[in-house]
Amino acid sequence: MCDAGQASMAYFYFDFRDINKQHWRDLVPSLFIQLSAQSGPRCDILSRLHSSHGSGMRQPNDDTLTQCLKEMLTLPDQRSIYLIFDALDECSDVSGIPTPCKRVLPLVRDLVDVRIPNLHICITSRPEVYIRDILEPLTSLRVSLHDQSGQKKDIEDYVRSVVYSNLEAIMRRWRKEDKELVIETLSERADGM
Repeated sequence: MCDAGQASMAYFYFDFRDINKQHWRDLVPSLFIQLSAQSGPRCDILSRLHSSHGSGMRQPNDDTLTQCLKEMLTLPDQRSIYLIFDALDECSDVSGIPTPCKRVLPLVRDLVDVRIPNLHICITSRPEVYIRDILEPLTSLRVSLHDQSGQKKDIEDYVRSVVYSNLEAIMRRWRKEDKELVIETLSERADGM
């Protein structure tokens, strides 16, 4: 749909291994870049933001960035827009300050509250209580794979394929009983991931 010009999409992966992919201030600029690359009018909005802040000499505040995103998403005569936030639960959790995830969730709530008819938001996450508490009232569709037997079987099959692949010299020397113990332990403790 995107390739045919029938929709726009922006994707962000919250990567626990990359500190630059865990925060609100990483997410929003990424959305700007992706969305403006797909639309001249959105690019114009981003250009105005840049110009109004000394051509990049001053940082806009969070409210200004949020308003800019809303402006991009509410342009008239737009086709469907898909925002995908992958692995929201992987935001780092540093005690004493608001977690990045807890800053992203109000943004999601704000975007849903604007009621943009052509906006579709997909968020993937483990079912953490604080995430569910905010997202469940906002959604019209919720799919949980967390406790599905098929999900657990896929994880077990993947671990088994790695353990028995013989790609790692050390694993080739493991006894069959040890390989089976690794498969069983990792599969049980994967917690759906």
